[in-house]
Amino acid sequence: MVITTLADGITRGVGAVTDTITAPFSDPVIRLGVTGLSRAGKTVFITSLVANLLNRGRMAQFQAASSGRIETVYLQPQPDDTIPRFDYENHLAALTAKQPHWPNGTERISELRLSLKVRPKGFLSGLQGVRTVHLDIVDYPGEWLLDLSLMDKDFATWSAETLVRMTGRPAADDFTTALAAVNPANGFEEPQAQALATTFTTHLNAAREAGFSDCTPGRFLLPGDLEGSPVLTFAPLPLVDKPSRKSMWREFERRFESYKRNVVRPFFRDHFARIDRQIVLVDVLGAIHSGPQAVEDMRRSMADILGAFRPGRNNFLSQLFQGRRIDKILFAATKADHLHHQQHPQLTAITQALLRDAQDRAEFSGATTQAMSIAALRTTVEEVRNHNGADLGVVRGQLLHAAKQAAFYPGALPTDPAHLLGPARAGAEKWLDADYEVMSFAPAALTLKPGDGPPHIRLDRAVQFLLGDRL
Repeated sequence: MVITTLADGITRGVGAVTDTITAPFSDPVIRLGVTGLSRAGKTVFITSLVANLLNRGRMAQFQAASSGRIETVYLQPQPDDTIPRFDYENHLAALTAKQPHWPNGTERISELRLSLKVRPKGFLSGLQGVRTVHLDIVDYPGEWLLDLSLMDKDFATWSAETLVRMTGRPAADDFTTALAAVNPANGFEEPQAQALATTFTTHLNAAREAGFSDCTPGRFLLPGDLEGSPVLTFAPLPLVDKPSRKSMWREFERRFESYKRNVVRPFFRDHFARIDRQIVLVDVLGAIHSGPQAVEDMRRSMADILGAFRPGRNNFLSQLFQGRRIDKILFAATKADHLHHQQHPQLTAITQALLRDAQDRAEFSGATTQAMSIAALRTTVEEVRNHNGADLGVVRGQLLHAAKQAAFYPGALPTDPAHLLGPARAGAEKWLDADYEVMSFAPAALTLKPGDGPPHIRLDRAVQFLLGDRL
């Protein structure tokens, strides 16, 4: 374990030194990590981001674009030949079809490179020519990011925390019943292990569908080519005093450590540790709809995973001796188009409060963080309707899986975030004084003018925060 960790550190250090030495003699590269939990909208975000960088007519708050300093943007082959390419063209075709539909979500890591020809600004701009800046967009599932918190835990600690956390969650009783039928101190039997791992995975999937965020290990939800392998065939167990070498407890402990060594650590070493800027997409509205427990679970999850970002300000010495550090992190509450703009300040304030622990930890380490409400693709239009003598700001859009439009009012979000986070921290089972609804909208049919990307809400402000200072 110590030798492996040391080797990983040396590998990252050599990579950092190489990047640092070659950077002054090559075009600058920004590696932007895009992640979020299930249904937060990663695929749509990246597709709209690329489309709006290629056609910048809707990017007024992105200063390099609105000032005309970006002369052109174009797609290039990505530098990592072993990573799947983000399927931008097919995802855009799905969103811009005559009958548009949502593209498939993220199930694996992927990458895309954009190259930007940028004219410099400032006192010496007249003496410098146009330069090329490469933007490497790295898309990875948020479930994998949550796994990084496992690196500092042993099997006994993870098991104890998981068994406590699952109380009251969907399908937890089924797993508890299956667990009660086995004795972890007895000899290991593969069919019994497979049955227990399957029941545990069913619980994780049900919890995710119910809006819970912390559903580790993440590869149990997105197994890919690891499906059915021993590294994904374990489950949390109650502590056994001095378990024998051939017991189920010992074998599950071994597989847990193998999962960290063979699944989590390579992701951190090969991909995550090379990211410069990060956006974390968060479905805050979905968590609010799911109830106080889902909101509190999201708050804890975001605070926990931020430690994996290794945040701090990038400079020559930190890259040379410590490797790359993420120095800007944007927490973006998605689906802002599901609310009338009158409620956007409340959604942003709730996101800021929800992620306060995570933000404080990042800023203390030197990173700049910001919370924002966005919609990478706007699917609705706003209206004001009178209800019981009061004017309500509503949104209207095409319902998903229905050939009709509907106006929607989700409920009034509180101006004081504590009215939500207080009950969530206290363990309330439901909201006592409000009922928050969500609606699933289909993407709206688009008719784009030449030079315009897809309509959005604050995508240009998000890009300015993430990239503006580097351009």
